[in-house]
Amino acid sequence: MNNIIKEKPSDILHGRTLFSINFINDQDIINKNILDIGCGYGWLEFNMLRKCFSGITGIEISEKDLKTAKDCIRSDKVFFKIGSAIDIPFGNNRFDTVVSFEVIEHIPKNTEKQMFKEVNRVLIDNGYFYLSTPYNSLFSIMFDPAWYFGHRHYSTKFIKKIAGENGFEVKEIINNGGFWTIFGAINMYIAKWIFRRKPFFDNFMNIMADKEYSKKSGVANIFIKMKKVKKF
Repeated sequence: MNNIIKEKPSDILHGRTLFSINFINDQDIINKNILDIGCGYGWLEFNMLRKCFSGITGIEISEKDLKTAKDCIRSDKVFFKIGSAIDIPFGNNRFDTVVSFEVIEHIPKNTEKQMFKEVNRVLIDNGYFYLSTPYNSLFSIMFDPAWYFGHRHYSTKFIKKIAGENGFEVKEIINNGGFWTIFGAINMYIAKWIFRRKPFFDNFMNIMADKEYSKKSGVANIFIKMKKVKKF
């Protein structure tokens, strides 16, 4: 993840990130070995330190992308390594739980099946895979500037299909986030890529996003919990 505004991990979460970490069931974390695909600047790892887990490993595609996470997080339970979603640098049956939030839409086009196969490979039998991605509702697509440049959105039908074809059973699926989430993304793009700063009216936007995500229904993002039921 390109951390051009030098964000640092924090335990102050809002909207999508707050919902994401709460979406993960504690029973899939406690005393578990976790893999975070696309860990970015380490916000998930930082917040997982409050949980009782065996270890969590975050991967990113380059050393540069891992720099902030490595600089900010020091723990003998947290590890970072270069790797990609379609070529995970670990052996078979290595992790109890795999997490990948807002990553699949950024991998090379038409490699989604390869990502699911790789996650299946590194997960233990009956392990869990948590994933989130932009939802392909008309509203979220129309107002996502990045969509016009190739930023993908997915349907629940597609995610269910690709999960089933690669050894996973969908246990829970929630569409969440609405107008303020989508408008917040536009605000973020403008602030980040043009002005190299945090989003404008950040506190207000966070309050509105929190209200949206508390409803557990919406059109902005898909959140999926899957169980590995078959080896591939």
